[in-house]
Amino acid sequence: MPIFLTAEWRYLAMLNYAVDPLALMPHVPAGSELDFFDGQTFVSLVGFRFLNTKVRGIPVPFHRDFDEVNLRFYVKRREEALVKRGVVFIVVFIQEIVPRRAISLVARLVYNENYRRLPMRHEIKLAGAFLSVQYEWRLQSRWNRLTVHAKSEPRQMVEGSAEQFIAEHYWGYCAHPDGGSLEYQVEHPPWKIWEMERAEFAGDAEALYGTEFAKILNRQPDSAFLAEGSAVAVHTARRLA
Repeated sequence: MPIFLTAEWRYLAMLNYAVDPLALMPHVPAGSELDFFDGQTFVSLVGFRFLNTKVRGIPVPFHRDFDEVNLRFYVKRREEALVKRGVVFIVVFIQEIVPRRAISLVARLVYNENYRRLPMRHEIKLAGAFLSVQYEWRLQSRWNRLTVHAKSEPRQMVEGSAEQFIAEHYWGYCAHPDGGSLEYQVEHPPWKIWEMERAEFAGDAEALYGTEFAKILNRQPDSAFLAEGSAVAVHTARRLA
């Protein structure tokens, strides 16, 4: 499929939680199945910078650089001998920017993703060998926060590691309102990651994600890492029967 969107994804803070697969089954798009790592399924709370955004090669005024936070889980789809490993977004929060609605409208129309526009802000601090990255988004009057504190230089991911499982899903899947599902490809090179000193989510998880996922997000993540990121290319979605 042709490339629909290009951008850079930078400073990807990923908090990962092991979860009962039964909690995810209602959200699995048709034609895909849950992807497991060491017998477990995961959801990830991910915040990152979306930079130099172009739609079909054309920069969109006032919409090139913004923040995104999403809650996602992992699936795969078998296509003959090929296994496509992908992500499913449960809720995506995107920075409230002017003119309003443009990015979220594109996401809904082209990919049917559940995007919501909220005021957002970020803070990235580098002090010697330590790096802290924080993403905040406001729902009603409360600021919610995703924070990671990293150390040393970024390193290559270990082959077969949990970090590689989380980061290297190169397909996206979402349910289509008329039935079936949509599939799109995301291209990027393997990312380097930083080791974590500390990672946390603080906020009203129930208001953001509902009671079921609040139970998961209100505990400490099972793992966390900060990915360096890279240029990415997102292909046009195709309908699956």
